Amino acid sequence: MRTQSVLNLLVIDDDQLYAERLVHLLDGYYDTINLGFLDDKEELLKLLRQPWDVLVFGNAYDMSFTDVVGIVQEQGVDLPMICLMNEEMAASANDDEGFPDIISGTMVKALKVEQEMAVVMSICLQHDNLRSRRELKMLRRVLSEAEQRANVLIKNSKSAVAYIDQGIHIFANDPYLQLFGFESMNDVIGVPIIDLIAGGDNVKGFKKFLRQFDKGSRQEVEFEFESVRTDGSTFEAKLQLAAATLDGEPVTQVIIQQNNTNSAEVAKRLAEAERKDSLTGIDNRRGFEEEMARVHQQARQGLLTAALLYIQLDNIGKISSSLGLQGIDATVKQVAYTLDELITDGHVSRFSDTGFTVLVEDKTAAELKKLAEVIGSRIRDMLIEVDKRTISTTVSIGIVKIEQNTAEPSVVLERAMDAIHQVMVETSNHGGTYHMYDPSEHANSDDHALAESLIDAIANNRFELSFQPIYDINNDRSDFFEVYLKLPLADADNTVLTPDQFMGVAKTHNLLEKIDRWVLINACKKVNEVRKNHPEARLLVQLTSASLIDKKLPNIVSQLIKAVGGAAGTLTLQFNEKAISDHLTVAKTQFSALSQVGCQMGVNNFGSSAKSIEIASFVQPDMVRLARSYTEGLESADNLEAVKSLIVRTNDINVDVLMPYIEDAATMSISWSVGARYLQGYYLEEPSSTIKVVN
Repeated sequence: MRTQSVLNLLVIDDDQLYAERLVHLLDGYYDTINLGFLDDKEELLKLLRQPWDVLVFGNAYDMSFTDVVGIVQEQGVDLPMICLMNEEMAASANDDEGFPDIISGTMVKALKVEQEMAVVMSICLQHDNLRSRRELKMLRRVLSEAEQRANVLIKNSKSAVAYIDQGIHIFANDPYLQLFGFESMNDVIGVPIIDLIAGGDNVKGFKKFLRQFDKGSRQEVEFEFESVRTDGSTFEAKLQLAAATLDGEPVTQVIIQQNNTNSAEVAKRLAEAERKDSLTGIDNRRGFEEEMARVHQQARQGLLTAALLYIQLDNIGKISSSLGLQGIDATVKQVAYTLDELITDGHVSRFSDTGFTVLVEDKTAAELKKLAEVIGSRIRDMLIEVDKRTISTTVSIGIVKIEQNTAEPSVVLERAMDAIHQVMVETSNHGGTYHMYDPSEHANSDDHALAESLIDAIANNRFELSFQPIYDINNDRSDFFEVYLKLPLADADNTVLTPDQFMGVAKTHNLLEKIDRWVLINACKKVNEVRKNHPEARLLVQLTSASLIDKKLPNIVSQLIKAVGGAAGTLTLQFNEKAISDHLTVAKTQFSALSQVGCQMGVNNFGSSAKSIEIASFVQPDMVRLARSYTEGLESADNLEAVKSLIVRTNDINVDVLMPYIEDAATMSISWSVGARYLQGYYLEEPSSTIKVVN
């Protein structure tokens, strides 16, 4: 058994130790073994999206071997399968001579579980057979593409080119016909090439030349002779021979040399041919990738918006089983024709054997969904004639929008595949519908998707704000509210992200300033409504380092303060102590500019550095909000003394202190006596989506 380099082995069983024993036994035959192990249907559907070489089936939680065969065929995957059985089941599954039954040459139907070496040998043999099929398929494709390119070159060549078989013309291009005076292809087919050679000596020389070429000699591939036209006139010519194929059959190519004055046009036609799918006539994957690159670049530049529709044939496995390759080809061609006819303002291509892509520009989400419905309906209603039999099919469609903030083309394509997978999940693997990829559904696990969700939240007000009252001990009031930001996602778990979960991605994509602006504007809109009945209501808003260095911020804040009544102290902005420390000189300037427009300033997470008092003295805030660590462990005398000391030193520089995170009665009772002006926490009141002023 010759050694293979890599084996991708998928094992469906409830005994992982057995799978690992197989891997150990296979180590002698492969350099690398990638093992996939599962025992349920849902996991199988996911893993079949990856390439596998052999599938071994033992026992599964919710499916039989027959179910697995059906799923694999439905997915249109060429995957050898081996079914493991106990002794009783295996006996009934063997053929008359006691050997395991073979299905379609790709499945060993019955092998005993305990005969591990037999299983290993079957895996190796099936893998070797699969490699041979893959190599043959690849070679056929390469040959077909090469023949297609050659035919395009010949058809558009200025040189006179013909194909001969055993010395008889079977094809000639237009320059060849014109050179010898033939009016059409039919006139030259069947004519011996020696009829075009003048003089007996020339004929004898050419016959010898042709015989040597047919025997494989390539020492001489050119033959100079006097040629004769159909009208009897003669001319001097140089003939070249080359081995070629036509419709998959070996032939001899004859070239009569002429000037090639239009090589650029030939190259252009060849490039166009390389973009075309030979079966359907529409663009192939290369054509799609070129168009996708153009659309993606223009979308990133803000010149347009676009969308990708990935269209996957659903029941291709069933069509293959009943009608074979002829049925698949007929279905693919009919679907391609329908899409090309239907999509008049977009780009259609055949992306894979049974997958198509459509790129359209400047359509809304509603228009895209309507388009997907029309495509699905048209294809579902098609009747496809194959050898006097009528079949039909359906398609599953994944839709992905391509906008200025979109991910790379490869990621867009992956998302389209994810959308197709979601269709299969929602329809129990039947398909026949569409799913539009929503970045917010994946934002919890995909940074690209999270960034798109953040941009969408900014543009379409999908963020949510909540407000937590702050108790003012000096004035015995709770009309001061801290603003909190949340990002609800549209995933299955209804996840809600907090800033610590998305601000890192926001910073990477330069969104911090835009998020800060959104928070400021929308928080001020909320408090403006409340101040009509409670003019004393005011806000504490946390901003990021991006706003700390934003020179436009004072002007924006000034306008917002005027919009909500113009009273000094209505709005307090706070920044993290770490951000202030990193931009100390800029922070002092910003604090001063904001104070001059009637905005109060605060420092959040105060006390987290060794120079907190020095920082506060330098930037001169109106208040500070203590770091969480100061509220924890207040029952300890040392911790309590540390809190009191920090608050006393802060008050000495005329800065008020906010004591946050008061979550229980014990912490509350201590907080009254430490010298803080403001108290805040869930024990007092939880954040709410509305601003509730208690008189």
